[in-house]
Amino acid sequence: MSTSPPTPGALDRARYKAYVRLIPLLFLSYAIAYVDRINVSLAALRMGEDLEGFNKDVIGTGAGIFFLGYFLLEIPGTLLVERWSARKWFCRIMVTWGFVAGLTAFVKTPWQFYGVRFLLGLAEAGFFPGVIVYLTHWFPARDRARALSWFFIATPVAQALSPKLSYFLLRIGTSETSGGITTTYPTLLGMHGWQWMYIGWGIPAVLLGVLVLFLLPDWPREARWLEPDEREALEKELEREKLLHKQGHAHMTVLQALRHRKVLLLAAAYFFVVSTSYGVEFFLPSILEKWYDLNLNAVTWAVVIPPLGGLAGQLLVGWSSDRTGERRLHASVPIYVGAAALTGALLIPASLTFGARLAMAVALFTVALAGLKAYMPAFWALPSLILTEAAAAGSVGLINSVGNLGGFVGPKVLGWVETRWDSYVPGLMYLCVSMAISATIILVLGLGHRQAHKPVEAAHPLFDEEADSMVEPV
Repeated sequence: MSTSPPTPGALDRARYKAYVRLIPLLFLSYAIAYVDRINVSLAALRMGEDLEGFNKDVIGTGAGIFFLGYFLLEIPGTLLVERWSARKWFCRIMVTWGFVAGLTAFVKTPWQFYGVRFLLGLAEAGFFPGVIVYLTHWFPARDRARALSWFFIATPVAQALSPKLSYFLLRIGTSETSGGITTTYPTLLGMHGWQWMYIGWGIPAVLLGVLVLFLLPDWPREARWLEPDEREALEKELEREKLLHKQGHAHMTVLQALRHRKVLLLAAAYFFVVSTSYGVEFFLPSILEKWYDLNLNAVTWAVVIPPLGGLAGQLLVGWSSDRTGERRLHASVPIYVGAAALTGALLIPASLTFGARLAMAVALFTVALAGLKAYMPAFWALPSLILTEAAAAGSVGLINSVGNLGGFVGPKVLGWVETRWDSYVPGLMYLCVSMAISATIILVLGLGHRQAHKPVEAAHPLFDEEADSMVEPV
């Protein structure tokens, strides 16, 4: 096939339609997935009252065991998206994880909790890296980091919105005192609020899974909402980039890709930053409750704010990374900044008033979460600089699966340390070091330096000329 560019007008219309048609559905699906993954952080505030033996170590272990199940099917799941069908695989994932998430409401013992969390990891495995691969089927290189950033912000949006929505479910079967007045909320069908929270957030996953099956085309050639010239232009551009990329890279099998030194280093970097990310996310409500003696209503308000930093950071870094064509600093610097903020949260002077200490803690956790989210669009653009096609899909699966083992380590360390020493400080210090190691690996890896620009016509307000002009290295 010719490597000459396709007609700009048709290509720009196709790019615009791909954003509008695909990103909202993927965004919503990932938001629900993330809530089902992390709602244990809020459920932990109440599960210990109803279930014997559910201390912070049990909660941290159960939260982390999710990622052991997740690890097993990541690479096969990612390859299925590349070689079989994204929409069918995503439908299977979402329906399964919705049912398993609901089953968490019925656990009675720590081991039952561990088992359900492991199954939830198995059920969800392949969705996140699968979407990363799926977007390469639809978005040219110059749009990819921005498309990823719009997908990734589903996590901070879910973190910001879900606590207050979950609060109305969590208070079922509890008593709450405010202004000297105690209000009792009766159980519903004999179940408490934390049980209804798991059920309530599992249902949307099942419904969205069915929608994905019918609304998410696997390839541009299957999209009825693209005109023939738009479909041809988009496929021609994607094929042109693929051929140019192959010219600059030797063919590599999946197994060779999984042994590639830079792929393994990216997996290590992701492991260390994910350790911190999930350690903070799973325990932030418990940390604020313990440090400042907050009630459930106050905790759910406080944890709404930090994810907004992640939301702003991801959009800004994704836009800037695409605009400049630079990935390395856009991935490493936010992690360094987040590590500094998390360290600062441990050093808040006790001499400050209660309100000032709480406000400073929330502000520093906001900056920390901004760093823990903002790096992602630039980071996930790095694997495609090394590999193509199935090898790239396998490397994405490896990086995500090995990296997400950090999702077991971070919460486990934080929960174990708190149970043993009645303090989150040593565990948070460990997470700060993990962030610094991750950022340093990315910085010295030698990938993602700024690239040259080539003017491209922009036909829609969704794109701007500078941001669209980045050409992926070949």
